[in-house]
Amino acid sequence: MALRREPTARQLRLATELRRLREASGLNAREAAALLGVSAPQITHIESALAGVSEKRLRRLASHYACTDEQHVDALVALATDRTRGWWEEYRGLLPTSFLDLSELEFHASYRWDVDFLHVPGLLQTEDYARALFSRRVPELPQEELDLRVRHRMGRRAIIEQEEPVPYTVLVHEAALRIRVGGRSVSRAQLARILELSEATHVTVRVIPFELEDFADITAAMVYAGGSVPKLDTVVRDGPHGALLIDSEAQLGVFRTLFRRVEGASLDPARSRDLIRRIAQEL
Repeated sequence: MALRREPTARQLRLATELRRLREASGLNAREAAALLGVSAPQITHIESALAGVSEKRLRRLASHYACTDEQHVDALVALATDRTRGWWEEYRGLLPTSFLDLSELEFHASYRWDVDFLHVPGLLQTEDYARALFSRRVPELPQEELDLRVRHRMGRRAIIEQEEPVPYTVLVHEAALRIRVGGRSVSRAQLARILELSEATHVTVRVIPFELEDFADITAAMVYAGGSVPKLDTVVRDGPHGALLIDSEAQLGVFRTLFRRVEGASLDPARSRDLIRRIAQEL
């Protein structure tokens, strides 16, 4: 079977988890291959996401690695056997891979948390707001790619608009709500959209107010996507060359703590809506 040329984020995550299980067992790739009856390069290809692994082989590997967490193993099997080709595949080769990885990640998420300080989070953005943001990019985007990015961002909103939406919690700083992106009318429409979504039972919007003192827990935007089991959670943060996916158990624990700390310091949903209405009136 030919090796993959461009593994997806989920395929890479499966590969990473299998490598972690092997290393925790104290086995090297050659020893793991011998237990499975394959060559060492096959284990290397599986652990680099260049090749897939069947459910039967995955469960055998987990057994050899003495992994007794059945829920974790079942979740890995789901990753290995998933053949979903989501709506984002139409953008493959047209947009950066990180855009597709984020779409795939949130499509499969069991819940979603966002923290943002300078912009309204993508899932809440109106088309005009998103277009204004992408239009300010340096270097300037060609019109065709600008349109693609806006259309892709609007497609991502499906996870909170579908019949069975993903539970979604947003912590957004007051600064992001007051910055006029695209002008006064675009900003007002954006605030109205946030207020509309905040009334949904699966969406929680909380504002971090300017009045909050001694606030320095997080200094950059964060997306936290819950996996089918906690070990498969993922944090996405913006890096200098694109999105950075964080999935080590220790770091996930840190970001859970940071999120809860900021959540506890933010306004409750009712007071947050009152502040958003006041900001809209002041525009």
